[in-house]
Amino acid sequence: MGLFDSITNMVTNAIGGESGTPGASDIMGMLQQHGIGPDTLISQLQSSGLGEHVASWMGDGQNLPVSPEQIQAALGTPAVAAIAAKFGIDPSEASALISQHLPAIVNQSTQAQDPDA
Repeated sequence: MGLFDSITNMVTNAIGGESGTPGASDIMGMLQQHGIGPDTLISQLQSSGLGEHVASWMGDGQNLPVSPEQIQAALGTPAVAAIAAKFGIDPSEASALISQHLPAIVNQSTQAQDPDA
């Protein structure tokens, strides 16, 4: 399962898994329109001052938390607003949901890509 599939599933589950919720390809398309593709997400988080956080998510130890404000700053207001609009939720709620689940999603995605894991 890809990173954006994981994000979509986590957000869908967090808001109740309604049948009308857009799929992963919709979310990925929106993020890519805002310059955030699967290959750039980790780099973008790192360049936004979250390098230590990302490293903790990719390791075996405790995941450092990330705030909704940090997510908003890292992904950008247009991307978060697009995700929120697609799910029919407030942008602050969208960034809060992403901040809750992004550490586990990055961890799972990087473990899946590591053949030695």
